[in-house]
Amino acid sequence: MKAIMVMFDSLNRHMLPPYGCQWVQAPNFERLARRTVMFENAYIASAPCMPARRDMHTGRNNFLHRSWGPIEPFDDSMPEILKRKGIYTHLSSDHYHYWEDGGCTYHSRYNTWEISRGQEGDPWKGEVKNPEIPDHVKSRREGTNSWRQDWVNRKYMTGEQDLPQARTFNRGLEFIKTNHRQDNWFLHIETFDPHEPYWVPRRYLDLYGHEYKGLHFDWPNYDLVRETPEEVEHCRFLNAALISMCDDYLGRVLDLMDELDLWKDTLLIVNTDHGFLLGEHGWWAKMFQPIYNEIARIPLFVWDPRLREGNVKRKSLVQTIDLAPTLLEYFGLPIPGDMLGRSLAETLRSDKPVRQAGLFGVHGGHVNITDGRYIYMRGPAHSNNQPLYDYTLMPTHMDHLFRVQELQSLELAEPFTFTKGCKTMKIAAGPMINPYIYGSLLFDLEKDPRQEHPIDDPGIERRMLRLMVDLMKECDAPPEQYERLGIPGEGEIEEGHLSLKERPEAARDRIGNTEVIWTGKGKVMYESLLAYVQEPLKRQLILGIEARINDLGLKEINEDHILETLTEISPGAFRGLFNWIGGIIKEKGKSIKN
Repeated sequence: MKAIMVMFDSLNRHMLPPYGCQWVQAPNFERLARRTVMFENAYIASAPCMPARRDMHTGRNNFLHRSWGPIEPFDDSMPEILKRKGIYTHLSSDHYHYWEDGGCTYHSRYNTWEISRGQEGDPWKGEVKNPEIPDHVKSRREGTNSWRQDWVNRKYMTGEQDLPQARTFNRGLEFIKTNHRQDNWFLHIETFDPHEPYWVPRRYLDLYGHEYKGLHFDWPNYDLVRETPEEVEHCRFLNAALISMCDDYLGRVLDLMDELDLWKDTLLIVNTDHGFLLGEHGWWAKMFQPIYNEIARIPLFVWDPRLREGNVKRKSLVQTIDLAPTLLEYFGLPIPGDMLGRSLAETLRSDKPVRQAGLFGVHGGHVNITDGRYIYMRGPAHSNNQPLYDYTLMPTHMDHLFRVQELQSLELAEPFTFTKGCKTMKIAAGPMINPYIYGSLLFDLEKDPRQEHPIDDPGIERRMLRLMVDLMKECDAPPEQYERLGIPGEGEIEEGHLSLKERPEAARDRIGNTEVIWTGKGKVMYESLLAYVQEPLKRQLILGIEARINDLGLKEINEDHILETLTEISPGAFRGLFNWIGGIIKEKGKSIKN
């Protein structure tokens, strides 16, 4: 038995021809769909990159217990289980987060692994002199190490053969050619593409006859869309061109499977970690907005040589946590009890459901649930998005260790059901994102597939909330997650737990000792921005706002008063953050009606 998983990063379902896209040129994805089972309701569990990979290794949701981070010592890692049971595992990847602090234990779970350097801001080539950068659309990344390093890296890749994706696939193809006559192996080919920046060889862009004469723009901000229509169109074409490149290299895998007749004994999985917004809902990217279906609903294709089912679709709700148990079952190995995912063997065969509903999200964001028709996004009950903690024995963020200040107040938490009797560090987590400004949302995908018109239906909300609580219990969610969301960990769902209707708040309130009247989005702005600040600075800022209000003799306070005052009196490190979050609140945040 052999298995190959080809994984792309940020591959949009809605940009693929098999899923209905009429203009992106990806003939090998169409060829793949004719050869495999295509899932129409595949969803993420945790986002973004490394949380999604922890889900895929462990078969359980990461996002309720910690943010970005490595495989933990108590985790059941699917590639490592295979390795220990005599199944040879190999990773070929250019996903540079694997060799940062926050991902450094994933690639070493395989027998062998190869890396291709140079994606995005991968700290690869060393140049002290600043690189030349063309005139470009304004980017929030300017001045960051990632922005500078990306321009350094590009100088060292002069042809398509030098690009990380090409090198990653070529090394994967080399593994197949070397080992195709052997049995019992699992190959994981994983490319960072079509993740941004959309730096793509011209021959793929020429497929679209696209001409653009504006400023350089191939790396959208994680932000609201503020660019011109021409710039937005250009970025979408670049994404399409990069998908066409991915399609080309996928085709080389399919060609080799044809040539070596691997279809008879080789499982093939083609998947991604999550999608990416290309202007839909007025947003770029992921993470900082509700996790709409452009991000959460993903492409998934599977060929199982035992079934030999191809050119068929399955409607059952599946998730990325199902991949680990599917591979273990395929190789005849038992599925660990801590894995919450289910093998898809019977779903591939007959569309047999493996779950009634699926839970997904990002640490500190909305907790989301779908039953395939409805999606319910539960926002926090309080503007500070607290309480929230990381539970870990591997205290690392994406590209750095936890800071000493974060660790000085840690506690030891009692073991969770899946930590093998181990206590974990319980570390207070700051709100990298804060979904409070959006409130809770409910969508009917049958009537509103683009999620443009949230509905208010107490009966459906109650049912979805019941499913959410049940799945959170199954995940052994920390008790404060229920408190953060304002939902019961035990007992019935009462009317007071429903949150789709905007809850009225008193018009009169206090900032410090000064009585004010909130207007517009003033209270949302005030509480949401201060949620990003710790004591004693928070107290200093409150006193500063109070002094400003008294100096100006203001009685009614709106969002502009708060944003202008905070950006004026706050330390420089916070000004950019406040302006960014403040802009989102003004354009997309919910209004507090008094």
